[in-house]
Amino acid sequence: MPTSDRTLTERDVSAKSHWIAVSAVAFGTFLLVTAEQLPIGLLAPVGSALSVSEGAAGLMVTVPSVVAAVAAPAVPVLVGRLDRRLLLIALMGLMTLANLASALAPDYQLLITARVLVGVAIGGFWAIAGGLAVRLAPPSHVPRATAIIFGGVGAANVFGVPIGTMIGGLANWRVAFGALSVLALAVLVALLIVLPPLTAAQPVGLRRLAGQFRNRGVRVGILATFLIVTGHFSAYTFIGPVLRDLSGIDEHLIGPLLFGFGMAGIAGNFIAGAAVSKRLHRTVLSIAVALGVTVLLYPVAGLTAAGGVTLLVVWGLAYGGVSTSLQTWMIKSAPQAVEEASALWVAVFNLSIGLGALAGGAIVDALPLQGVLWLAGVLLLAAGAAVRGARRNESLR
Repeated sequence: MPTSDRTLTERDVSAKSHWIAVSAVAFGTFLLVTAEQLPIGLLAPVGSALSVSEGAAGLMVTVPSVVAAVAAPAVPVLVGRLDRRLLLIALMGLMTLANLASALAPDYQLLITARVLVGVAIGGFWAIAGGLAVRLAPPSHVPRATAIIFGGVGAANVFGVPIGTMIGGLANWRVAFGALSVLALAVLVALLIVLPPLTAAQPVGLRRLAGQFRNRGVRVGILATFLIVTGHFSAYTFIGPVLRDLSGIDEHLIGPLLFGFGMAGIAGNFIAGAAVSKRLHRTVLSIAVALGVTVLLYPVAGLTAAGGVTLLVVWGLAYGGVSTSLQTWMIKSAPQAVEEASALWVAVFNLSIGLGALAGGAIVDALPLQGVLWLAGVLLLAAGAAVRGARRNESLR
């Protein structure tokens, strides 16, 4: 880590408080991913209440993902040297207002407008938060701090979305969005209290962003992210039909099994957090290969309930380490430009979510269900090949 970053860490965060600050940021990522994915479980009630189809209601998920991909590099560029503490607090304030607007939206158009604001908050907050571990933790604890920050992503998939969906079912979809607004306000207060001043050492500019593509480690990280996330979501979007039609699992069991997938993902996140501090390159390569092999095995070894469940758990365990390992890859590839590299990474990550689901849908409509698994497997193994080619870079070992 550069000397300037070490100085900032020592001055801004005491040994007793840095984990509290890291945990507050993790709570923020938990809320962001929950807000992004919550509508998945509310499509029917929202569509019914606002007189739109479930397909149109699905834009509540697509729109913020696309906006987040644009906002991730745009927000750091536009705010210049603004204290990152103030920026995170402002973005969480925007999240509070956007979810309140979603809860109160009288029609579909205003609801989608509110979801655009959610996308801005997601992209901007994630782009900054992804690189904060080097500012909020001692150098030797950066991988662990990164794992904690991205643990919020796995926790949202396990707890946030199901609990929000349950609230929407028991009360009303507007109550679910209102609860998110209250939680966002709580995160805002926590960030205000525990985060130290985080002045940007150098403003993020378009030239510095573009300059990251001259860094081979950054290029490989972005390519690996695109292939892994696109491959994962092209198949995982249709994991319900895969478990039902290929593995013969009763549809009522799919929900609990996906909860198990999320729990395995949380475990995988922290396992990867420990592994990347010792063997970063090997960890990322192992994750890509494990995902590719697991997905490709489904049409062969996943044709029974036992086989399907076993592969699902392995899949969750491997994918849980993706965010932590790839973010660490970007940090180590560009130690002097962490914000720029993180912003590009977040943009590609969010864009790949939408592209993966879109590609998977096209394959499922044109080919048998196994086709989407073959597509995902090829993309994931291609990511492994790209990562393997970067093994000579000393900083990534």
